[in-house]
Amino acid sequence: MLSDHFLHFIHSFIHSFISDSDLDPRKNYVLGFHPHGILVAGAFTNFCTEATGFSKLFPGLRSHLLMLPLWFRAPFFRDYIMSAGLVPSDKESASYLLRRKGGGNAVVIAVGGAPEALDAHPGDYTVHLANKKGFIKLAIEHGADLVPMYSFGENTVFDQVENPRGTWLRYIQERMQHIMGISLPLFHARGVFQYSFGLMPYRKPINTVVGRPIPVNKNEKPTAEELDVFHQRYMDELSCLFEEHKGNYGVAEDAHLLFQ
Repeated sequence: MLSDHFLHFIHSFIHSFISDSDLDPRKNYVLGFHPHGILVAGAFTNFCTEATGFSKLFPGLRSHLLMLPLWFRAPFFRDYIMSAGLVPSDKESASYLLRRKGGGNAVVIAVGGAPEALDAHPGDYTVHLANKKGFIKLAIEHGADLVPMYSFGENTVFDQVENPRGTWLRYIQERMQHIMGISLPLFHARGVFQYSFGLMPYRKPINTVVGRPIPVNKNEKPTAEELDVFHQRYMDELSCLFEEHKGNYGVAEDAHLLFQ
């Protein structure tokens, strides 16, 4: 159980959780969370706590945020994340949840993963999605509707050392990510008792918008063409979601999602 003090702290910078449509609790869903950000703060708060009222906004749904299996090998930390409802991001674990009868299960995937964290800079709207089709295949195999989400402000709660592609720092980070499976962004924000430097997130709002579900018919052996169709539709829906809401959260009119 997360303490009331911790919930109060995270609610101070997670501002709102907004849905464009209702999700039927009789169905199962694969929710794509974008962007990853430095520490996936919005996804953790929205789906692993009640700080933003998930159970009230989506009655009857149980959310399960997927996390790299590596973290479940760490004693004590493993117990902490399991108490918050996180599950390993392997296909077997996700399939187990989506096979449950009766519906009401929402599997949440930070699609961009560790590589996307290296692009988590304020004002950057890079989304690692162009070659990500595993979650699409998972949804089709289980007949789970796809739901795009975008978290405005996710990249503003930390500052990251500049690491554009082609620099030695980015090369080292990408090599370590390839070897270890996790990325190591060099980030900072504020301290506990001062606001000039530290590892605590800035008190800036994160507004997570949930898009309309994309209906998916079950096919245990989807074709490459079927994957391409749903993948393109998902990217289109995510782009529309971003464009529709960006003006409400201080995003410049000429800013658009950049798919990598």
